Amino acid sequence: MATALADEIDVLAKAKREIGGAYVPSDDEAYMSEAQQDYFRKLLMAWKRLILHASAGTLQQLQDGPIREPDLNDRASSETDWGIELRTRDRQRKLIAKIDSALRRIEEGEYGFCEVTGEPIGLGRLIARPIATMTVEAQEAHERREKVSRDD
Repeated sequence: MATALADEIDVLAKAKREIGGAYVPSDDEAYMSEAQQDYFRKLLMAWKRLILHASAGTLQQLQDGPIREPDLNDRASSETDWGIELRTRDRQRKLIAKIDSALRRIEEGEYGFCEVTGEPIGLGRLIARPIATMTVEAQEAHERREKVSRDD
């Protein structure tokens, strides 16, 4: 799990470098101004493109042939590595759906606002997690409710 999250963070960091530019959203401008929306739109599209590129590479490796390790320990290790890779790609497939949802919210003018409270999510949170749909407080309350439900 930590590896998949680290991979997700690395891909997001790469997307941020890819869009480059001197512009970074700031609290000094109007919240969700056109420039901020454009920044997040470009970031989300770059993030999605990088995920799809990595997925295509994994698919190509799978099509190149099965694991042909003569040693059973080497084969088991390779199969474990592939299992981790495929779980990471599945997680990223779900992430793409969240990215598409964020892009839709930008187009509809809902991006950057909490789906629970309607309050601004905040630039810091959106820069760290561009697919965020709730403020930190609303997310924490949601997670507490989930934990209580699981404990019952």
